[in-house]
Amino acid sequence: RVRCWQFRQLAAIHRASRPTRPDKARRLGYKNKQGVCIYRTRVRRGGRKKPVAKGICYGKPKTAGVNQLKFQRSIQSVAEERVGRACGGLRVLNSYWVGQDAVYKYYEVICVDPAHKADRRDARLN
Repeated sequence: RVRCWQFRQLAAIHRASRPTRPDKARRLGYKNKQGVCIYRTRVRRGGRKKPVAKGICYGKPKTAGVNQLKFQRSIQSVAEERVGRACGGLRVLNSYWVGQDAVYKYYEVICVDPAHKADRRDARLN
């Protein structure tokens, strides 16, 4: 709970100096070397509400739902996409869950700098 409170005080996407879960990060390809970094991000939990004016859906009753719709991609993939968009020069390698509260889910995304020599020479990263 304390960790989620700390994450809540930070920006939605921020650089983490070290992984919160080093064992999980290493299993997913993280190496503690130059050119590999961790970004922590938060995504709002819950389903997707259909963006319609005043909740009015025209047409057949089948398409009339507004609230109980589910987004087709996972929240984790949304987190990866947001970090990839924010850090244009980096490539997203993988991500993992680090915590959640009533409003947000927190993920750490492993990013690799494709232009860095240390990563170019590493066969596992390039």
